[in-house]
Amino acid sequence: LDTSDPLGDRISRKVNAVIDAFAPTLPLVLLLAGVAVSIAIIVQGANLFVEESVRLALRRGVPQVLVGATIVSLGTTLPEVAVSSAAALSGTPDVAIGNALGSIICNIGLILAVALLIQPPTFDRAGVNLYGRIQLATIVLLVISVLLVRTPDGGARIPRAVGAGFLLLLAGYLALAVRLSRRGTALPAMADAAVIEPPTATDAAPLRRPWVGGLRLVGGALLVAGGSRVLVPMVQESALRFGVPEAVVAATIVALGTSLPELATAITASRKGHGELAVGNVIGANILNVLFVVGAATSLVSGGLVVSNYGATRLLPAALALTMVFRFGVLVSRRKLGRILGLTLLAGFLFITVSSYAGSW
Repeated sequence: LDTSDPLGDRISRKVNAVIDAFAPTLPLVLLLAGVAVSIAIIVQGANLFVEESVRLALRRGVPQVLVGATIVSLGTTLPEVAVSSAAALSGTPDVAIGNALGSIICNIGLILAVALLIQPPTFDRAGVNLYGRIQLATIVLLVISVLLVRTPDGGARIPRAVGAGFLLLLAGYLALAVRLSRRGTALPAMADAAVIEPPTATDAAPLRRPWVGGLRLVGGALLVAGGSRVLVPMVQESALRFGVPEAVVAATIVALGTSLPELATAITASRKGHGELAVGNVIGANILNVLFVVGAATSLVSGGLVVSNYGATRLLPAALALTMVFRFGVLVSRRKLGRILGLTLLAGFLFITVSSYAGSW
């Protein structure tokens, strides 16, 4: 019996080969539909996984503020983590870094911009300034990590040790978020997420049989993992068909797709006069996009995460520029972010997106 090549590994390789060979056979319309369906599966799986994780944690007496600042917070970036991690493991680092940076660009340039245009929100200057500085610090750390090891083609390689360092910083950030939430100094989104009603006798869902909850948890995880694995080769093939770098498709189509639930939430919140939730969500998500998404994807690859010339010289500066414009807007505002800032951010997002495909920048 040959134990050097376990049956599970052989099956996994065959499944991966089938998935990788399937995308090139699809017409463009079906290929793009496959991308959309894969993203929807990932998002739905992430929601299912987070909802069940919250229920299980609350049933076991985990404090609500801890659940909100950790499980719920991390759950918002679970689709991005899954896609970037799957891409890194599949040997497509452009998709991994493009998805992470594209999410940052989309969060600021689209989600926040739309929220500001609908109704300029008031905000807690102390909380937003504190987390805003952390947000800027994380993107600057990412820039520095890209500058550490350059490649001959003008790109870079983020060392695996840096990815591990990002994950350690993530643990510290979550600990800080929990501590500040208990003190009442938290982002609006975090404070809102932390107020989760514990299970009651009238709530049938949390009182379902434990094995049902376990199945939902595993099912959500499988949807996220499976959807991510199918999405990566479809993104590769889409980039080939459009004649653009893989990072472009990941930074636009994939990032936008995984951000649609947050965009819908931001629009609803702004219409109801709670636009500050969008501000908090954007800041928190962008911190996690660096520490969690890039950190996880980089840590999974022995040689670190390769960043192409396009990612290092275009996407990363674009993400940094939008972050700095947002920070400047916060600094010059008193207690309300205006529509001019929203228009500026949206214009930047549209320019980055259109020119990415036009190849003019």
